[in-house]
Amino acid sequence: MAMRMITANDAVARLSQFDTVIDARSESEYAEDRLPGAVNWPTLNDAERALIGTEYKQVSAFDARKRGAVLAARNIAAHIEREAQHRPQGWKPLVYCWRGGQRSGSLGTVLGAIGFTVQVLEGGYREFRRVVLDELQTLPAGLQFHVLGGRTGSAKSRLLQALAAEGAQVLDLEGLAAHRGSVLGPLPGQPQPSQKGFETAVWQALRGFSADRPVFAESESRTIGRVRLPEPLLERLRASPCTEVQMPVSARVAFLLEDYAHFLGDPESFCERLDVLRPVQGNVVIDDWQSQARAGRWAEVVEELLLRHYDPVYDRSTARNYQQFGQTGPLALADGNEATLTAAARQLMSATAPALA
Repeated sequence: MAMRMITANDAVARLSQFDTVIDARSESEYAEDRLPGAVNWPTLNDAERALIGTEYKQVSAFDARKRGAVLAARNIAAHIEREAQHRPQGWKPLVYCWRGGQRSGSLGTVLGAIGFTVQVLEGGYREFRRVVLDELQTLPAGLQFHVLGGRTGSAKSRLLQALAAEGAQVLDLEGLAAHRGSVLGPLPGQPQPSQKGFETAVWQALRGFSADRPVFAESESRTIGRVRLPEPLLERLRASPCTEVQMPVSARVAFLLEDYAHFLGDPESFCERLDVLRPVQGNVVIDDWQSQARAGRWAEVVEELLLRHYDPVYDRSTARNYQQFGQTGPLALADGNEATLTAAARQLMSATAPALA
């Protein structure tokens, strides 16, 4: 039987060497967070776990274990029939569950008995999570960040994309959070990850960066939508060089109308989001903005939002939290067009390279 246990630290170090990473937990556990690249082969699904748990408490532990064994055996057989029939004998999977116990052990035992080289994560997802949290405390300190600041609509996220396209190291926190970081930030049809899932994604990104080149990131607040930035990362970003990206108001309005085009076809969704600002801006202002949106006067309402709400909030927050904001000199963009952003990305990469020589 070719099955052995492996520690979380060893598994993380060798993650790319496994042919398949198998999560034997239920579908809801898997959805909340998982090892990078893992596929879900539930030994017991959510409904079955609830059934076994009820029987364990209300009938007897022995009867619950018997029922659990039957259900697990059926599920494992189905997984192997569906997913493992075409695998060669040299296939090397990593299997894990919550604590590295019965669920991953049962699946690993069967796969090992077949002849596959199976490794089971000792301590399961819980130990992997410990590694993630430990490394999130230390990874940011070993990297050199360069932060892009600037008012809402100045195409900072698009500039990060242009930097990535030019080969720069980029930490796109809003992309990882599936949120644009404002009242109007939720992405249509794309839910945010869980806090654990977000932290795993950030951890994975940080581990992939080289320490001898800058990592470009956007100035963010403590939260992006409903997920929180790891505190050591936030502190490192706030202490890093921060370039102010500038763009004329008219260009910012045009850019936002393009970037938030989903609201133009759904003004009621836009108006619903504006309701959140009533305690800050008052009912009269919000009612007026909603009337403008329903009348299709999008450029007017966007410009008022920028000048009356977003710009003052951003200016106060950035000046308070980013110690080196503006010290590198501004980066002026005429617009958010692709050619403009590509040229700006190259300028930034050129400007930051000598500091690392």
